[in-house]
Amino acid sequence: MTSPAAQRLLDAARTGTPCPPVRDLIGADDIDAAYAVQLEQTQLRQRTARVVGRKIGLTNPAVQKQLGVDAPDFGVLFDDMDVSALDPVPMAGLLQPRIEAEVAFVLGADLAGDFTAADVRAAVDVMAPALEIVDSRIAGWDISIADTVADNASSALFVLGDARVRLDELNPVEIQMEMSVDGEVVSKGSGAACLGDPLIALAWLATAARDHGDPLRAGQVVLSGALGPMVPVTPGMRVSATLTGLGEVATNFGEA
Repeated sequence: MTSPAAQRLLDAARTGTPCPPVRDLIGADDIDAAYAVQLEQTQLRQRTARVVGRKIGLTNPAVQKQLGVDAPDFGVLFDDMDVSALDPVPMAGLLQPRIEAEVAFVLGADLAGDFTAADVRAAVDVMAPALEIVDSRIAGWDISIADTVADNASSALFVLGDARVRLDELNPVEIQMEMSVDGEVVSKGSGAACLGDPLIALAWLATAARDHGDPLRAGQVVLSGALGPMVPVTPGMRVSATLTGLGEVATNFGEA
């Protein structure tokens, strides 16, 4: 039987109508309960979609301030969330989307059991530039940490750029990012803004995923979390981001 919190979020996604927060059902700070609600929805979605990785959320102080939370979280990436090949990205199914620029890690080895920071680094096959389209099923983005965790870390879609760069070619903490909308710079940031280093964010995720019983696996994609502030998505806009050493990633959005 689906829990009331999971059902509320599923109904919002199905109808396209944002719902009230779920913290009244699970508690604003009950992270374990929130991940249990996330898992319910993940298991249901796996009937029609395949898990391809994870996203780390709330790694950037600017984004934490935007949303009023103060700790990272993670969500699950599915194959149907990858819109890298779509031009334009359809607005259908998006409720109140925002977009941010990130580093994507593609893993070449599992991160299960005991591991060190060196093991985390060694597990990375390549990096790519990425855009994440985040969304909230909760009306007005009125979220606590438990709300966003339950809502699959406010995830929606992602776009990967063409570049594939190895860690011995580029230190992710040194990346500088600029994101533009229709040619105007709207967000700036750096690898250092992502929990101090995107590799620290990856290590945090690897530990959290392992402790929740579903460790990171070879071949999976991990989105690092935002390098700079996120901005709202509107129909017809073009978004591009340049990450030093990784090049450009860009996408277009369809009309409403």
